[in-house]
Amino acid sequence: MLEFPDPNKIYPDDNVKSIVFLKNVVTNPNIEVGEYTYFSDKEPEKFEEHVTHHYDFINDKLIIGKFCSIGENVEFVMNGANHLMKGITSYPFYIMGDEWSKHVLQITDLPNKGNTIIENDVWIGQNVTILPGVHIENGAIIGANSVVATDVSAYSIVAGNPAKQIRKRFSNHIIKHLQSLDWWNKDVEWISKNIDYLMTGTISEEKIDELN
Repeated sequence: MLEFPDPNKIYPDDNVKSIVFLKNVVTNPNIEVGEYTYFSDKEPEKFEEHVTHHYDFINDKLIIGKFCSIGENVEFVMNGANHLMKGITSYPFYIMGDEWSKHVLQITDLPNKGNTIIENDVWIGQNVTILPGVHIENGAIIGANSVVATDVSAYSIVAGNPAKQIRKRFSNHIIKHLQSLDWWNKDVEWISKNIDYLMTGTISEEKIDELN
């Protein structure tokens, strides 16, 4: 009988306290995380401190899929960081108190770019900052120290400030087949049996279709 890591444990390896299965340390209902996604950090249990400007009254969500790898000191900046930019100034007078507080804006006046979505099997390098409303698709890789301000397509490698695409990991044709394979949603027994191929196998349309 195959044995595999318990996705409901905090630490995949009890001897390594710098890596957690992320869904087991998140308590904020506006943060959703899939199974086997991990966070590596000096204090990974404090992941929610890396999700900044995340205010209940805005009600935006951070949604992270399965089997993602999140490096040290990553920051997810949520919509509460946005300033109004259609006037002469972007300065938020209304949060400074006293007389200025009467100039409070309606929530509908504030810029809102929607939920931040990280799909499945995404690798986010250390010191990456992800800005509000970004959608990173399956299989993407985000280079260390990048600032991600725009959406990232499936199986792209991006890096820089602002992050720009360096290249696609595979051809568009292969990417289509990988998306169809949807391996991260297979049962864990299937995944365990196919780990060697998933990590190091020669990628071809025929083999992917055979697995599917």
